Amino acid sequence: MAKKSSSQAKASPKPKTDTAKVKIKASRIPEDFPIAGIGASAGGLDALVSLFKAMPAKTGIAFVVVVHLDPTHSSLMPELLQKTTEMPVHQIEDGMTVEPDRVYVVPPNRELSILHGTLQLLELPDPRGAILPIDAFFRSLALDQGNNAIGIVLSGTGTDGTLGIKAIKGELGMVMVQDEESAKYPGMPNSAKTTGLVDFVLSPAQMPAQLIRYTQHANQNTKPPVEPCSREMSQELQKIFIILRAKTNHDFSLYKKNTISRRVERRMNLHQIDDISVYVKYLKDSDREADILFKELLIGVTSFFRDPPAFDVLEKKLIPELLATKPDGQTFRVWAPGCSTGEEPYSIAIMLHECMERLDRHFHVQIFATDLDESSIVAARTGRFPASIAGDVGPDRIDRYFIRGDDKNFQIKKSIREMLVFATQNVIKDPPFTKLDLLCCRNLLIYLNAELQQKLLPVFHYSLNKDGILFLGSSETVGAATGEFATLDKKWKIYRRKSSAAMTPPIMSQPSDQSHFEARDPVTSGTVERAEALSALQIAESILQQSGLPPCAIVNDSFNTVYIHGKTGRYLEPSEGRASLNIVEMARPGLKTDLAVALRQVVTSQQAVTRRNIRIDGDQGDVVVNLSVKPILDHTSVPGLIMVVFEDAAKAGKPQKSRAPESRENKKPKRVADLEQALLHSNESLQTIVEELETSNEELRSTNEELQSTNEELQSTNEELETSKEELQSLNEESVVINAELQARIDELTHSNDDLKNLLDSAEIATVFLDTELKIRRYTAPTLDIIPLEATDVGRPLKHLATELVDVDLAEQSELVLDDLAVREFLAHTKDHRHFLIRLRPYRTTTNVIAGVVITLEDVTKRQRTAEALQQSEKRLRTLFELSNDSILLIDAQTERIQECNHAAFERLGYSRDEFLSLTVPTLETPESPDTISTHIAKIVESGEDEFESKLKSKDGTTHEVLIKAKVISIGERNFVMATISDLSTG
Repeated sequence: MAKKSSSQAKASPKPKTDTAKVKIKASRIPEDFPIAGIGASAGGLDALVSLFKAMPAKTGIAFVVVVHLDPTHSSLMPELLQKTTEMPVHQIEDGMTVEPDRVYVVPPNRELSILHGTLQLLELPDPRGAILPIDAFFRSLALDQGNNAIGIVLSGTGTDGTLGIKAIKGELGMVMVQDEESAKYPGMPNSAKTTGLVDFVLSPAQMPAQLIRYTQHANQNTKPPVEPCSREMSQELQKIFIILRAKTNHDFSLYKKNTISRRVERRMNLHQIDDISVYVKYLKDSDREADILFKELLIGVTSFFRDPPAFDVLEKKLIPELLATKPDGQTFRVWAPGCSTGEEPYSIAIMLHECMERLDRHFHVQIFATDLDESSIVAARTGRFPASIAGDVGPDRIDRYFIRGDDKNFQIKKSIREMLVFATQNVIKDPPFTKLDLLCCRNLLIYLNAELQQKLLPVFHYSLNKDGILFLGSSETVGAATGEFATLDKKWKIYRRKSSAAMTPPIMSQPSDQSHFEARDPVTSGTVERAEALSALQIAESILQQSGLPPCAIVNDSFNTVYIHGKTGRYLEPSEGRASLNIVEMARPGLKTDLAVALRQVVTSQQAVTRRNIRIDGDQGDVVVNLSVKPILDHTSVPGLIMVVFEDAAKAGKPQKSRAPESRENKKPKRVADLEQALLHSNESLQTIVEELETSNEELRSTNEELQSTNEELQSTNEELETSKEELQSLNEESVVINAELQARIDELTHSNDDLKNLLDSAEIATVFLDTELKIRRYTAPTLDIIPLEATDVGRPLKHLATELVDVDLAEQSELVLDDLAVREFLAHTKDHRHFLIRLRPYRTTTNVIAGVVITLEDVTKRQRTAEALQQSEKRLRTLFELSNDSILLIDAQTERIQECNHAAFERLGYSRDEFLSLTVPTLETPESPDTISTHIAKIVESGEDEFESKLKSKDGTTHEVLIKAKVISIGERNFVMATISDLSTG
């Protein structure tokens, strides 16, 4: 955004939140101006109207409106918005250049993008498919306009716009969304808010004031408020690093200063702070601002399969080559540092799954995805993504690897999720993952300075196996480490670790407190625990089958009892309250301490521990017991199992009486038989338990298969329902927008209808509207005086109705009008002698379609009677004019031509009327006459009248002395002379 020079006082460090309308300072439109992309769907029309009603006409901002529209109908959106703003509103045409203080509206069934400030329209191959127009335009806007881009998300359902605002924030643009209270459908704004990247949450009426403050403050500076190269600013940035380290436990001092300064500048613009020292104070006092700045410093633009050609190179060539060197069943290890919200590591998991399927190979894939931002890791672990990812993933992969939820979001399938382990990790401070086949670190190094990059590259080299692949961003390189990495693809920055010895990584700082890795995938933890329990039972049976033992118990690494052998009631009893299998809690008084200590010693040393002569308070008196605790090391499938053996000390230590050899020989077979019998009973019991477990396990397996089958059927049905629901929701959104447009058009038509009714009523002219079948459509009140109509007559043929007109058939005349489409006009009168001027003309629609006939009956009774009176008066005057003995002439004062005369005039001079009217006055005058009419005309015109004597000659040359009395008469803009001539020669 262009910055204008300005000397202004330091702004308050507290952000301004007043959203009242502000005045715009008159200034020249900058060459570099902000462009606001506005996305809306259902309920968006009301929001747009509110926004533009509050938006001044001169802001220096261009507005591009992208709404979900019905692809099969033309949109009324430009016309509707034009009524709310003084700015010109255009429906976008391909190649249209964006200008400030204008509104551009996307047409239906088109995807919009922008390149160098020019709008480009692309046809949508499937309007109901995965392409989401708001995300598509926001991304294009971010790439084209950088920090001039502004994203606004208004009312709508779904998640369109969520991925787009990430792109805008990644380019240091500004984002605002509609608040939940004012949004009819808050789905889209709420989805955008979940990203944590929204700058302002406002109602549409409040947005213009905040937009203006933001853009004006940015334009008032000719240079950025943060200059990392200057000493003063460098010191202030160091203070910011110290504050962030204290508040977030992360050090950004080795990040690129330009990157940091741009992010800081953006935060200062949002808060309208001009002095970085003021911002440092504000940052120190506000934990919330520190958290926001921390998150903004970590913003990375990410998406599924970003740069698809790069993934194609990996999947189709490099990964198969790498897998060819590994036998089936081995582990394929991947590390993705700086993974953000997980799109890239999930993309790698999908790519590897497809690659293994295509090659018909199987490997145990482990992908370690790490990031500094714990909230991003939490989001990535859920595996839930907005519906707008469909445009990046593609419909085939969406169907195979994602499940659509009730809220339209996509959930990654378990088979892919199990490949990944997410953790918070500071790649600069924490130990790296090792023995990697693939290390994907895209667009992280570009934020770090050269020193830190050179420290990380040896770490990456050390982490990779020989021939392991390093996958960097398209703007990143291995720099000085080119000798340790072979270039596999120069364009997409893919490298292979050379077979040389691993580079010695630099000594890293102590691990950060945030480095907590998943001990177990939460998705599979229940299954793992059940499997461990079954394995533990099998191990216990195996041990007890090997040798006869006194009462004993087998516990796991949490000291929970897994299996009990023999009568342990003298040593163990259930504790009161909530049931617990913890053997320490079950131990009788006197045994707890020794048992707990022995268990801990075994866990620590993995050596057997014996405690002798422990006195226990029993139900029937004290019991002395020897306690043996030993780890079970022979069975590694379930690690951490411990055997606890209880042996009565009195029996163990009782001396044997001296017996004769024969007696001992006689007793030995019986003792062996007893032991064999006890062992047989034990084996039988164990066999019964095993059989029961096998039966239960088989039943569980069968039930599980049935449930899986049912689940697949339900899942298939659910997917079909979700597809139908999505289609219906899309139709509903389009219907809501169209309904709003139609309602606005109905309101407009209602106003027009009211205007037309008032116009017809005020004209007081009888008017009848007929359809093409000459049936009454509507009529005005004065019509009732001519045609006795009632409200129920609407729809009746005109010919069925009687009229007051005499000898006039309106129906017949109307048929003639429809036949030749000619206008008819004539006079008629009624039985009570009222006169009407009747006009019949075709009824033409705005598209020039004939839709009937319009009849007007104008009451001209007064006019007709006046005309008749004038006619009678003219007749009387004409009689007097013709019977006069004096000659009367009407002469044109300019041409002196005779315009009119009476009978006496032309007869006395011997002419016919036609001959006389073709003459001019000079042809009647004699040369010897001192006074002529010609010489007096100018005087008559000037004075208004005159009287004089003159001489006129007749056709035969006879001279007549006459007395002329003349007056001027003005008709229009011309002057005429009315002359009365008396013949003196006959007097």
